[in-house]
Amino acid sequence: MGFEQIIGQERAKSLLQTALQTRKIAHAYLFAGPSGSGRREMAGIFAQALFCERGGNDACGECLECRKVEHGNHPDFHMIEPDGAAVKIEQIRSLQRELSYRTAGTGYKVYIIEGAETMTVQAANSLLKFLEEPPSPVVAILIAPSAQAVLPTILSRTQLIAFVPGDRQATEKALIAEGKPPLLARAAVNLASGLNSSRLLVEQNWFADIRNVVIQLGKESPSRFSASLLIAQQQIFKTDLSEHVEILLQMLALYYRDMIYVMTGRQEQMVFPDQAEWISKHAWSRSIDDWVAVMESALTAARRIKAHVPAQLALEQFLLNVREG
Repeated sequence: MGFEQIIGQERAKSLLQTALQTRKIAHAYLFAGPSGSGRREMAGIFAQALFCERGGNDACGECLECRKVEHGNHPDFHMIEPDGAAVKIEQIRSLQRELSYRTAGTGYKVYIIEGAETMTVQAANSLLKFLEEPPSPVVAILIAPSAQAVLPTILSRTQLIAFVPGDRQATEKALIAEGKPPLLARAAVNLASGLNSSRLLVEQNWFADIRNVVIQLGKESPSRFSASLLIAQQQIFKTDLSEHVEILLQMLALYYRDMIYVMTGRQEQMVFPDQAEWISKHAWSRSIDDWVAVMESALTAARRIKAHVPAQLALEQFLLNVREG
């Protein structure tokens, strides 16, 4: 247990483990990077390491202190998540009251704020004052998608720990080692960021069904609009898959990208290697620019759904665009 369970993020690990080894712990950190890159998991391990009875530059994961942090019942460890869409000032004030009490032991008080970018202006200002005059010894860990997502005044008072998108190949190998189906693992790591997000996707009961529908639509949509429309109506909108059209469109973009991989001799990068024979026969029916346009159309349709356009309308418009080229 410990930092080794996080795939990649070697620079982030090195910075944190050096701080632990030298006991030069900053009073506030900003873990910035894409969702699924291991920010939350790394924050939890760092918190465990700060409390760990064995000391050193990692968490043992076995001592009483580590287990308390893991289970969320350590009296000196606090976790803040957005209340609805935002972290609110009441949450920050409550946290400050908790941190004003004496520690249960002789070490740190640690708090994590997930979704730090969602803090209201009032919450951010309240936290800012707290960061400027932290009660000692308190360690803050803020989690956000990027350094630019938080107020400059917050950023200037934290040590930035940057997280990069996960290593897809390493993540795929890790999922397969866990016994996940290789084809689903390959698709998941191209749709999600990081091991946990990819694992969660693979474990959804509907994910394999979505992949099967994508293959059918990928074959029919370029030349048979009526057939692809029928597949969409019967296998998506009359089933529970209708809730996952955004993922379906993102996966369709990957299917069409495989056409380009075949045309450019990069078959080893295909997300649908089991479809290599069919794709190899049909990839040259359109130009690379045409396939790029189809990919962009699929991703645009997915974004429209996120912007609250009805999923059926977005998908049917996409299928029409594919037919018209």
